[in-house]
Amino acid sequence: MAASLAQNTFYLTLATIGQKIIAFLYFAMIARVMGAENTGSYFLALAIVTVVMVLDDLGVTSVLIRETAKNVKEAVIWCRTAMGIKLITMPITVVIVFFVPVLLGHDADTAFLVRIATLIMLADTMSLTFYGVLRGLQSLKYEALGVFVGMCAIATFGGALLVTGNATLPFLIGAMTIGSMWNVCFSASRVVKRLGWGALVPTWKLGWKPLKMAFAFFLAAAFVKIYSYVDSIILSMQLGNEAVGVYSVAYKLTYAFQFFPLAFIGALYPAMSQSAHDPNRLKKIFLDSLWYMMLLGCPIMFGVWSIAPEIIVAFYGTEYIGSILPLQVLIFVLIFIFLDFPIGSLLNATNRQSIKTGIMGGTMVINVASNLILIPRYDVLGACIAAVISFVFMFGAGWYFTKRVFTITVSEVLERIGGIFAASLCMTAVVLFVKPLLHFSLAIPLGAIVYISLLFAFKAISPEHIKILKRVLRKSDYVPQDPPAEL
Repeated sequence: MAASLAQNTFYLTLATIGQKIIAFLYFAMIARVMGAENTGSYFLALAIVTVVMVLDDLGVTSVLIRETAKNVKEAVIWCRTAMGIKLITMPITVVIVFFVPVLLGHDADTAFLVRIATLIMLADTMSLTFYGVLRGLQSLKYEALGVFVGMCAIATFGGALLVTGNATLPFLIGAMTIGSMWNVCFSASRVVKRLGWGALVPTWKLGWKPLKMAFAFFLAAAFVKIYSYVDSIILSMQLGNEAVGVYSVAYKLTYAFQFFPLAFIGALYPAMSQSAHDPNRLKKIFLDSLWYMMLLGCPIMFGVWSIAPEIIVAFYGTEYIGSILPLQVLIFVLIFIFLDFPIGSLLNATNRQSIKTGIMGGTMVINVASNLILIPRYDVLGACIAAVISFVFMFGAGWYFTKRVFTITVSEVLERIGGIFAASLCMTAVVLFVKPLLHFSLAIPLGAIVYISLLFAFKAISPEHIKILKRVLRKSDYVPQDPPAEL
């Protein structure tokens, strides 16, 4: 079983990396060709349907994954139940999507984009269910293949439109629809192969039970979607779609790195669960996880900050110079996002998941309030500051409840990760010094060499760390909770 799960992790992680690379290049092409205002309209339309899609699923897919994993024989009834629920919710969300642009005061062109993006929403919610079934059956290789091929299809069709000069926003939304339709057809075919056509027949036999079981998952998903995309919606209402386009570049670059910690925390999570009644052991695992997160997060954060001007101009063009400062501010959310992964795993492993959900709700409220206050004053930069504030709250609140699990001090944490910070700062100084002399693409590997060398010099990493890291990855049994998606 462990080998199978580790293999699943490898498949999905590898596919996600490939997907992120293709998505990054494709979005950069859209930004260059379509300009800031059109890019903003494109990003906004997809953001709106992504938020509304939470009402399609209502958290049921998370229950489906869990219950199917517990008992494979129940896979059919849970797939049919999810289909039955979505048969009711999908028409409702279509109506909601139709009226949301009117309620938000968007122009007719933006409203049209949002409405045609409804097809993406419907296809994605169906593939979410089917991939959920396959996750419960421990067949993640199909999802890995599906999401990667889907992204390739989007980039191929959309890229062809952009290169030939035939791109319009509705056509680019159409390219996204092709990728989504591929995923729903492919995932459905895999489910049918495993469970038969009967698994696709909707049922309501379980009544309200699935929705009650899914309520906590629904709340968590709703909180995440709202605080992830409300900034773009408020920007569009306050400043227009061009501001959304400028912000979307910083947003996409920053949040593209979120998937890096997942495999590491997933590998450590089972150990946390097994040690839930041993505070000393749990504390050691927690400190180890913080070390891993900072080992990844610090060089990414400081590295992107140091070459942000070069990245923006090289990939997006001079029209997006206004994205440089927002990126340099927004990139600092990564430090708190990366640190929150082990905190969230700890709270879940010690049966404090309701606390984590509450923290996410508080983060959503703070994010919305901060955006409403700061965007009118600081424009796009205000949205970036609001994101940092909200994630600082998420980390701080999580840290407060962590100290209720075991005694831990800031000095203990700094002792573990201080060398990583020092190496990252030195790396940044070197990159800032050499990038006027070399092309920034050459400054990156030089910075990496400096960073790795100083990790050993500052004794922030040792041969024992490497052994542990290899052992953790070899025993990984992580199964992510949400399929990777790309706007």
